[in-house]
Amino acid sequence: MTLLHAADLRLSFGSRTIFDALTLTIEEGERVGLVGVNGSGKSSLMRILARASEPDRGEVQLRRGATVTYLPQEPAFPEGATVASELEVARAPLRAALDAHAALSARLESERDEAAHARLVADLAAVSERIEHLGGWDTSHEARRLLDRLGVKDWDRAVADLSGGTRKRVAIARALLTRPDLLLLDEPTNHLDADTVDWLEEELDAHRGALLLVTHDRYFLDDLVDRIVEITPGAGVTSFPGNYEAYLAQKLEAEELASVAQHKRERWIAQEVAWLRRGVEARRTKSKARIDRARRLMAERGFSAPKVAEIQVAAPPRLSQVVLEAHGLAKAFEGRTVLRGVDFTLQRGERVGIVGPNGVGKTTFLRVLLGELAPDAGEVVTGKRTKVAYYDQQRAKLDPEQTLYEAAGGSPPGKTGEDYIELSGRRVALRDYLDDLLFPPTVQRMQVKALSGGERNRLLLARLFLEGANVLVLDEPTNDLDLVTLNVLERLLLQFDGSVLLVTHDRYFLDKAATAILAFEGDGRAVRYPGNYETYRTLKEQAEAAARAEAQAAVRPERGARAAGAEPRGPSGSAAEPRARKPGKLSFKEQRELEGMEAAILDAEERKAALEAALGDPATYQKDGGAVAGMRAELEQVSGEVERLYARWQELEALRAGGP
Repeated sequence: MTLLHAADLRLSFGSRTIFDALTLTIEEGERVGLVGVNGSGKSSLMRILARASEPDRGEVQLRRGATVTYLPQEPAFPEGATVASELEVARAPLRAALDAHAALSARLESERDEAAHARLVADLAAVSERIEHLGGWDTSHEARRLLDRLGVKDWDRAVADLSGGTRKRVAIARALLTRPDLLLLDEPTNHLDADTVDWLEEELDAHRGALLLVTHDRYFLDDLVDRIVEITPGAGVTSFPGNYEAYLAQKLEAEELASVAQHKRERWIAQEVAWLRRGVEARRTKSKARIDRARRLMAERGFSAPKVAEIQVAAPPRLSQVVLEAHGLAKAFEGRTVLRGVDFTLQRGERVGIVGPNGVGKTTFLRVLLGELAPDAGEVVTGKRTKVAYYDQQRAKLDPEQTLYEAAGGSPPGKTGEDYIELSGRRVALRDYLDDLLFPPTVQRMQVKALSGGERNRLLLARLFLEGANVLVLDEPTNDLDLVTLNVLERLLLQFDGSVLLVTHDRYFLDKAATAILAFEGDGRAVRYPGNYETYRTLKEQAEAAARAEAQAAVRPERGARAAGAEPRGPSGSAAEPRARKPGKLSFKEQRELEGMEAAILDAEERKAALEAALGDPATYQKDGGAVAGMRAELEQVSGEVERLYARWQELEALRAGGP
C-alpha cells in the first residue's frame, strides 16, 4: 500500500533549478536510500516530504493517519529544552495511547450492555495494537536504553549546553522513540563513532515502518535499503531496485548502454549533416520529412557521462625519515584524563585511521600533534621536511560571508583580472579549476553560507590539496560528502605521495584507505593495529576473547578451593584480611552472579512480554476485567526488575573489564 506520493515537485533558488518534475512514491515498510551529488537537492527534498518547507510546484500526499518523523543533518530544539523534555515529546503519542487504554478498560469493567461492551472491546483491541506499534507498555525503559547506548547520561541537562555530537544523539533517540510510519533520516551517522553506527544500523533494521535515508556510509546503504533513488541536479529521480552495490552495477550497465546508443546517434547525425550539405537534393519536397527528423534529432540532448569533481593535488615535497612522532603524550581537562602515555609514529606513505568513541580524545590528539595544544607530559617530534595540511571538522577555515570564488583563494570583489593557481608546473585559471570541481560560474558568485554542507566540504578539501603538503591530517572529512566525491577522495588518498592521518566513522572508507588503525579505547589509552578497519575489528575481537578466557581461567582455581571448603587464612590462622580488587577480576560471588545474569534477564523479559501480551488481548477484559489493575502493577514491577538487571549486568561487565 502506498504510504507517501510526491508528484511533479519543482524547487529553485533564484536562477538555479534544484529539481523539476520530480515524482516519488514510497510504499509501507519500504527502505529507500536517496543518493545524488552535493547540491542536487537531497536535503531540500527531505524537508518538503516532512512538510518542513514547501516546493515551488507540486504536491505531497500522505496516507490518512500515517505519521512522519524527520531527522535533519543539524537537529533543532526549542528554547529551554532538556534531554528529558525532548524524550517526553517523543513519547507523547505512546502516553496518549496508554491513557486511552486505561480509560477504555475502566469503562469496560462497568459496561453491562452487550452491544456497547463489544464496541469497547473492539476499540480496546485497536488501542492495544497502536501501543505495540509505538513500542510497548513500558514508557521509560526503552528511552533509557536508547540514551545509555548513545552515551547520553544527563537527563536533566539543557540541550543547549550539549556538544553538537551529543545533541545529534538526543535527536536520534527522540526520532527512534516516535516509532513513525515513515522515518526520514538526513546523514544520521554524522558525529557518531563507528561502534554507535553499527548499533544504529541494528536499530533501524528492527524498525517496522518505512525509511528514507540520506547517508554517505556505503555499508549502511548496503545493509539497510532495498531500493536506491538517485536525484539528478535540475531534473527528477531515477529508481533502482536493490541496495547500493546493486545500484552501482545497474548504473554502470545503464551508462554503457547509453554510451553505445549515443555513439550510434552521433554517427547518424554525421550522415544526415553530410546529406543536408548536398543542397539541391535536400530541398526537394519529398525530403522535407527527413530534414525535419534530422533537425529534431540534432536539437535533442544526447547522453553525456555524468561529470565528476576533479580535485587536483599540488606536488608535495619529499618527506624526511622522521615524519611525525609522539612519545608519552599526556593531556587532561578539568581532572579528566584524555591522553595517557600515548606513543605514536607516522611513517612515510602510511595512512593511519584514528577510531574510538566520541569524546575519547581523537581530536585532542590531533591538536597536540599539530602544536595547537600543549601536552601536559611527553613530546612531539616533527620531521624537518614535514609540511602539514589540516582539515578540521568544524570547517573553521571557511568564512561564510565570502563568495565561493573568494574562499577558494580568488580576488575580493572589485578587483579586476584573472586569478591563477599552480598545479604540477601548470598555470590554471582558478575559475576553470572551480568549474572542474562542479562549481559553475553562477555558483562561484554565491556566498559560502548558501552552499550545502557537502559543497562546503568539497571546497575545503580542494583548497587543502592545493597547499602542497606532504602530511594530510583529516578530521571527519567524509561528513556530508556525496558518494561520487567520496570515491574521488579515496582515489586521491590512495595515490597521494605522502602520509595521512584520518579520523572518520566511515567504515567503508577506512577499509579502502587505511593501512593501520590507531584505536582510542578509553582511559587515555591508544592501541595501534595493522591493516584496515575490518582487520582491526577482527584483531580486537580476538584480543577481547583471549582476555575473557584468561579471566575465566584465573577464577577456576579459586572456585575449586572454595568448593573444597578451603577458606584463605592469615598468618595467625585467622581469616585473611580483605585484599584490594585486582583490575579485571571479579569475586567468586560476582562471577557466579554474572554467569546467571543472562538467564535472569531472559526470565524477566519473558514475564514482561507475557504481561504485555495479556494486556493487549481483548479477551483478558472479557474474562476478568478486575484483574487488569493487578496486571498493570505487576508489569510496572517487572519492568523495573528488567532495568535493574541490565544495570547490574553492565556494572559487572565493567568490573570484569578492569573498570572501577
